[in-house]
Amino acid sequence: MHIRVGYDIIYDCAGPTPMMLLLSLRPERTDDLVTPQLMTVSPNVPTRTYVDRFGNLCTRVMAPRGPIRFTADYVVSDSGLPDQPAFDAIQHEVDALPSDLLVFLLGSRYCETDQLTTAAWSLFGGVAPGWKRVQAIVEWVNERITFGYPYARNTRTAFEAFNERVGVCRDFAHLAVTLCRCMNIPARYCTGYLPDIGVPVELPMDFSAWFEVYLGGRWHTADARHPQPRIGRILMAHGRDATDTAISTAFGPTTISRFDVIGEPVA
Repeated sequence: MHIRVGYDIIYDCAGPTPMMLLLSLRPERTDDLVTPQLMTVSPNVPTRTYVDRFGNLCTRVMAPRGPIRFTADYVVSDSGLPDQPAFDAIQHEVDALPSDLLVFLLGSRYCETDQLTTAAWSLFGGVAPGWKRVQAIVEWVNERITFGYPYARNTRTAFEAFNERVGVCRDFAHLAVTLCRCMNIPARYCTGYLPDIGVPVELPMDFSAWFEVYLGGRWHTADARHPQPRIGRILMAHGRDATDTAISTAFGPTTISRFDVIGEPVA
């Protein structure tokens, strides 16, 4: 199937402001492009791209004072298959994990493993390791947190979400990632497009956060906000948490005056 994705975002900058953007697809999805993935910047200022340490494609720009607009509108090919549960995926012993995955067991800016380890083992220590344990975490987080855009706060951590019991998709992902790490399951935070395909349409469309766990020798998709298998996930970035995958990072005062996201199947 083909999925149309894109964005129309305007930032207002108080002065000349360096910015870093993660609005491109992950490099492994570029072969799925049906139409070119082109970012238009207005005013037309130079952009530079680089690949960060997690393999995400990043864009750098020096935004002038005033409004700057970023737009894209393109089509991606997708299998059309829902997320695949990994029922038989085993959980690896920590000592057997590849060394480059150990970072996904550690605490990070939004994932305080030190503050949630005791609770995690109390809740999930009796669940069989592997996919069953991941699913138990997903279901528990989904039931514990009440979703709502008015609850959004870009400084909320996993421990705060655990206590406040409210949040948006990033809070669901941060808490699930943290609990998985506490249980010695490598977990990484993901962001991208998740169109409403095969489910009731929710408006407004937005970028979505989910996570991946390393079991049975590879990474598997999991989602505490949308625990049912979904169709059409298009990954943009992954990392330790939202710090590594922020849609934009401005090195100076900015405000957002427009934020529209496209994600829909092509008839």
